[in-house]
Amino acid sequence: MVPSRLRDELDRHWVALTLVAWAAIAAWMLVDRWGQIRWLSLGDTDDNMRLMQVRALLNGQGWYDLRNYRLNPPLGFDIHWSRLVDLPIAGLILFFRLFTSNSWAERLACGIAPILPLSVTMLGTAATVRRLVSPYAWPLGLVFLTGATATQLMFTPMRVDHHGWQLAMLSLTLAGLCDPKALRGGALVGIASAVSLTIGLELLPYAAMAGAILALRWVWDRGEADRLQVYALSLGGGSALGFALFASNANQVMRCDALTPVWLSVMIAAGLLLFLLARFGPEPRALRLALAIAAGGAIVAGFAWMFPQCLGRPEQVSPELAHNWLDNVREAKPIYKHAFRTGFAMATLPIIGLIGAIVASWRARRSPAALGWVCVALFAAFAAAMLLWQVRAAPAAQLLAVSGATALGWLLLPWLLHHRLLPVRVFGTVAGFLVVSGLFAGLAIQYLPIDRPKPYEKRVNAATGNCMRTTVLSQLNRYPAQTIFTFVDLGPRLITITHHDAIAGPYHRNGDAILDVQHAFDGPADRAHAIIKRHGATMLMLCPNAAESTNYKARGPNGFYAQMSRNQVPAWLTPLPLPAKSPLRLYKVD
Repeated sequence: MVPSRLRDELDRHWVALTLVAWAAIAAWMLVDRWGQIRWLSLGDTDDNMRLMQVRALLNGQGWYDLRNYRLNPPLGFDIHWSRLVDLPIAGLILFFRLFTSNSWAERLACGIAPILPLSVTMLGTAATVRRLVSPYAWPLGLVFLTGATATQLMFTPMRVDHHGWQLAMLSLTLAGLCDPKALRGGALVGIASAVSLTIGLELLPYAAMAGAILALRWVWDRGEADRLQVYALSLGGGSALGFALFASNANQVMRCDALTPVWLSVMIAAGLLLFLLARFGPEPRALRLALAIAAGGAIVAGFAWMFPQCLGRPEQVSPELAHNWLDNVREAKPIYKHAFRTGFAMATLPIIGLIGAIVASWRARRSPAALGWVCVALFAAFAAAMLLWQVRAAPAAQLLAVSGATALGWLLLPWLLHHRLLPVRVFGTVAGFLVVSGLFAGLAIQYLPIDRPKPYEKRVNAATGNCMRTTVLSQLNRYPAQTIFTFVDLGPRLITITHHDAIAGPYHRNGDAILDVQHAFDGPADRAHAIIKRHGATMLMLCPNAAESTNYKARGPNGFYAQMSRNQVPAWLTPLPLPAKSPLRLYKVD
């Protein structure tokens, strides 16, 4: 049992203590990742593009102008993001500039900025666990959250892309769904959903599911009308405010991949309908259900009628680009198309959390917490099912599983700790903790001889990583600034580390440039020369054995890149010197 004095402290000061725990975790993360911070190791293309977006803002580019002019110059391309996530990064850079160089200010900002939304996520998780499990169980919930590896990766230093902030909003959404105070809970869900949509549409399905859960609460209990009303107003009003403040010039047209007028119309219409339902809803439950279904059908039908272009892929790319690129993005594939060691580690905690939420719902069926647990169980089930669509849902699924896993742990671990047999108390408690937290999956997979990376995969991964190192790319700055023709996945990193421009990055609004790069590398050398010259590139950079290069050799075994890999260099290319151990190959284009 927890001593009464400690219980009082845990209950009374949970917010402060959660922030203390966050500060300790943040300090450990910064120490652990100091090497990456020092070398500005932004490992993902999106992290590099986020920093480039912030740099452009600080260098005077317009607030609503999100066109990147360093890719596919001089035209550039419009990215589908918003400025919202730029703000903390830009603020940290301006702050650290007061004490150090701009280079170090960027490094420190990129190290600290991703950890900030973790504090919000921890508070949202602790609030949910306190309300549903026990006022004293929130530390266990934070421990389980720390062990949710896919979720935690979104908060690590240098992960400056927007996913961490969207997960933070998701944690607040869950806390609002089970908040016993209707007005506060409804407002929290509506505002968090609006902020998440302003950042990007990645969690749009979760925002829709949260709205559906609140509507179901109202259908079940007409007393939930106040919660649904304030949610509807917060969602519609918050989305409108987010659009007005953060939608770029390029997002003010009828595109389907961001909070454009398309999705703004949907959010306002949905908010209006839900508000009217909650305000004037009838007494009979069956009639409320019928009206809720009719409202949902009206939204879907209106969307299909007004925005038929958005019924397909929101990226709206060409069939060729979808086949050659978008359909092959690993994180966009369902979990069953990944190796067992990948899928097992991702899915274990969501399954455990769903089981825990169902058990807790049954145990609380006659208590005030029952409705909150049903909301958590529905959300956890939805998140787990999303893994069957795309594995990029894993961070959200693990986050939403923490409450259910904590409920299981709060039930099982005390029983093991107080068992009469010493081996059960010691080994049983450790084993129970590893199982309920899902950590056993990551440990077991290290020793199971299943789907271990083959030497070829290791070589490809190593080559890709080596070519993106700061020390490697910075060697290119010995040459005057110019446009370099290179792989799509190298473009964002190249323009971040060097003063050179590139042609393409892996972004769907950059689709024409992506196809040009693909056509150059997997087609004949003469076509490659024409494409490179058309883009005004004066240098060619290759990364032999990089992951992207394997696609070009597979699609064009006699194409330009395949020939280059066999050292069949055309006369219009002249090799340029680089350090002896550089993994790159650089050529002047004549």
